[in-house]
Amino acid sequence: MNENLFASFTTPTMMGLPIVVLIIMFPSILFPSPNRLINNRLISLQQWLVQSTTKQMLAIHNHKGQTWTLMLMSLILFIGSTNLLGLLPHSFTPTTQLSMNLGMAIPLWAGTVITGFRHKTKASLAHFLPQGTPTPLIPMLVVIETISLFIQPVALAVRLTANITAGHLLMHLIGGATLALTSISTPIALVTLIILVLLTILEFAVALIQAYVFTLLVSLYLHDNT
Repeated sequence: MNENLFASFTTPTMMGLPIVVLIIMFPSILFPSPNRLINNRLISLQQWLVQSTTKQMLAIHNHKGQTWTLMLMSLILFIGSTNLLGLLPHSFTPTTQLSMNLGMAIPLWAGTVITGFRHKTKASLAHFLPQGTPTPLIPMLVVIETISLFIQPVALAVRLTANITAGHLLMHLIGGATLALTSISTPIALVTLIILVLLTILEFAVALIQAYVFTLLVSLYLHDNT
């Protein structure tokens, strides 16, 4: 039971070789570059969504922050498409792996922090010691603020991993219960099936929301350092 429950979170292999790199590269196929004078409806919808998200997310940024536009939009498209593809049957979701999420969160967080120390050195150092702090509390507050700074990428990665993993586990459990109840009580199985359908719709929303939240928090970290 436990092996079946967590089997979807193991890294897939082909002929003994991990194919997670191919899975990570696959979402880029879903966003083709338009090469026509008049685009079709799908590409027009994609461009409209990207432009709307870009305007909303980068409205608070100055010129230095807006140089990260391509990075942030690529990030939200990658995470969102990966989460959605992971909801397909017999598929693998890379964002359920904490190592991959840390691999995305740490470099982006480090980039924002380095940008802050480069362009706003005094303001960045001032975050470690709020104004008006009593002298006896200065060492403690410096330690607390330092820990809170270094915990930011971990919180980013754990939040994404926990939400995606919990949703997949819940769908797996309810799906197994529905299958088991079909031979015991058809009405109860029908109720669990309806719950499963509603949960699946919710997971589609969660997949997009988590991509937006991850990118938004990176954007806010960038805004604080530019």
